[in-house]
Amino acid sequence: MSRKSIEATVAEWVEEIVAGSEMELVDVEYVKEHGSWILRVFLDKPGGIDLDDCQSVSQILDKKLDEEDPIPGSYSLEVSSPGLERPLKKETDFQRFAGRKVQIRTYRGVHGRKNFEGVLEGLRDQNVLLQWEGETIEIPLELIAKANLALEL
Repeated sequence: MSRKSIEATVAEWVEEIVAGSEMELVDVEYVKEHGSWILRVFLDKPGGIDLDDCQSVSQILDKKLDEEDPIPGSYSLEVSSPGLERPLKKETDFQRFAGRKVQIRTYRGVHGRKNFEGVLEGLRDQNVLLQWEGETIEIPLELIAKANLALEL
């Protein structure tokens, strides 16, 4: 199974696990770091995720992973909060976090650059609206390589 297939399968399972709760799946990563494979699941909910939330999802997911065994070899499972610089992955994220400062990186140049930091204004017609350098610009959703909330001090 490919890395992307593993992430998609695990995401599906986690969506089932958190259905009916306040929790939401933010992201799933299956990455190799320092020679070891890590399966990371990021969850959030209004008011923030806590250790009990992470532990309950981890236990259920761990059991499902053991039963289905989609990942060859050894790996570590981590279930946690996405942190203060939460990634924006879903279209609903770009609506929900309107008014917040964000960082966006694009696959290719938009308005003469690939990196932006500004205030998110929402989403319209598959374009992210960003208040940037005194004006509102549109960044096509399909060109976004990475987007996340920016740390606001």
